[in-house]
Amino acid sequence: MADVLSVGVNLEAFSQAINAIQALRSSVSRVFDCLKDGMRNKETLEGREKAFIAHFQDNLHSVNRDLNELERLSNLVGKPSENHPLHNSGLLSLDPVQDKTPLYSQLLQAYKWSNKLQYHAGLASGLLNQQSLKRSANQMGVSAKRRPKAQPTTLVLPPQYVDDVISRIDRMFPEMSIHLSRPNGTSAMLLLDIWSKSNYQVFQKVTDHATTALLHYQLPQMPDVVVRSFMTWLRSYIKLFQAPCQRCGKFLQDGLPPTWRDFRTLEAFHDTCRQ
Repeated sequence: MADVLSVGVNLEAFSQAINAIQALRSSVSRVFDCLKDGMRNKETLEGREKAFIAHFQDNLHSVNRDLNELERLSNLVGKPSENHPLHNSGLLSLDPVQDKTPLYSQLLQAYKWSNKLQYHAGLASGLLNQQSLKRSANQMGVSAKRRPKAQPTTLVLPPQYVDDVISRIDRMFPEMSIHLSRPNGTSAMLLLDIWSKSNYQVFQKVTDHATTALLHYQLPQMPDVVVRSFMTWLRSYIKLFQAPCQRCGKFLQDGLPPTWRDFRTLEAFHDTCRQ
């Protein structure tokens, strides 16, 4: 609950306002007690009336004073942002069995996690869009200045074009098995078994590096260039157990061959040597 109130709310004034509410309730209770007790402890009727009126006025003044104090504090407290996405779900925090059904705290935690995930995803997308053109251009040996700086768009390519591109790539890399599938109509899926977990540490590292490469080669305007660049990089592992490390010159380090391939030069490095 404190996390919600901390957005646009003066917590010190909020605490004082709670005390003011308690004082106001006590003042109102004394007014009703006065009315309930009536006129007592005076010998004459006139004396009882005067004492009752004086006591009643004092209690009403106390109510008025506490009410004014509460109004003053309410202006200092402020209020949470009206754009808070949880809206009326904040009423769940009033559940008397909060320990048994902590719905509100779980909902708030899920919202924070989702909001943070969206923020970091936006940052990652911006960085990838900034670097994708430069990386792919360097990989193909073409100056990045010659590339048009078009904004990323969603491309709809004809099936025949996709078939021709994959056919050319298949001829370029006869050592690799490439299969094109369309399980849902026109949407094409390139089958490369790089996700199944291997029992061998060397191939687990290659899988991790391949996942990194998929994030590295990004050029939405030229998908065929991206596929060729990635396949060229992946083909460099054909000499996984034959190429020495370009830094230390050794074939094995900690029992493993050089599993890293440079994205630009395709040279082999051990994990500790590439940094």
